Amino acid sequence: MFGFSRIVSVLAALPLAAVVGAGVAGAEGLKIGFSQVTLQSPFYVQLKNGAEAAAEAGDDTLIFLDANGDVSKQNNDIQDLITQGVDVVIINPVNPDAVVPSLEAATAAGIPVITVDRSINGEGVTAHIGRDNKNMGALVGKAVVERLKADGVEGAKIIEIQGDAGGAVMMDRRDGFHASLEGSGHTILEGPYAEYIRANAVVAMQDLLQAHTDVKVVYAHNDDMALGALQVLQESGRDDVLIAGVDGLSEALSVMEAGGNYIATTLNDPQYLGDVTIQVAREAAAGKKVPGFVDAGTTLVTPENVGEFPHDALFAEYRPEVLAR
Repeated sequence: MFGFSRIVSVLAALPLAAVVGAGVAGAEGLKIGFSQVTLQSPFYVQLKNGAEAAAEAGDDTLIFLDANGDVSKQNNDIQDLITQGVDVVIINPVNPDAVVPSLEAATAAGIPVITVDRSINGEGVTAHIGRDNKNMGALVGKAVVERLKADGVEGAKIIEIQGDAGGAVMMDRRDGFHASLEGSGHTILEGPYAEYIRANAVVAMQDLLQAHTDVKVVYAHNDDMALGALQVLQESGRDDVLIAGVDGLSEALSVMEAGGNYIATTLNDPQYLGDVTIQVAREAAAGKKVPGFVDAGTTLVTPENVGEFPHDALFAEYRPEVLAR
């Protein structure tokens, strides 16, 4: 395991990914505001990097503000962006309800609002760019069921390490996974909310393993938490427990490739998500009609196909064509 400070230093050394689809017809030289939920996650750092690269390629100015998980700060940040006269606002909300007043203020000012990764429970959002998290959880769930069947395991206990309490992504990844396990005869134990942070998952897994020695599978709502659980299992000599996650963290694919017990993840390339978000923002700022939801795409990775996906950067690359040219 390595901490976030080291992750940031690694990211700083990585070249920004090439912008996919640069030069999409739309407004040029825009002032784009981006209010991010937090940077205390490698996923969100990479999302920022992808957005910055795409904005730079289009000669746009990106004003990026980090809410650091604080709803009040995020509302103030969005008001600041409105005051600065941005052409379009991108919001990755801390809370889907608490930023509704700021959304309404942007709409009243005639500024299109784009949400990314996490949606907002309010009217007036021009487009949401993300991925089908319910499908991501479902794909992993199906892979777990198939692997247990192939191993001849019945009535397995599956520990689920969850993301953030009440979060839309958490609920979708939970619900999709649970739906795939219905009728399988396996039991899901819903574990604590580890906030998508590896260190939190390590602490949670230490307690869970002591209380549930008969666990057969650990499913975490992201790969960072899954790798934290894997660390505890390895230190405890429990190489009989299968691991599955979400997001396509390259470290998880490398573990999978090496023949460990990491059996499934779904891809969630954050740099591409940032790239697509800027492309859609340009279209919206130009007054063009954009889809209400743009799915940046995902696919399942298992030991059988792991070699098909580039995973030299922090997250595995998956960049399907999602926007009409």
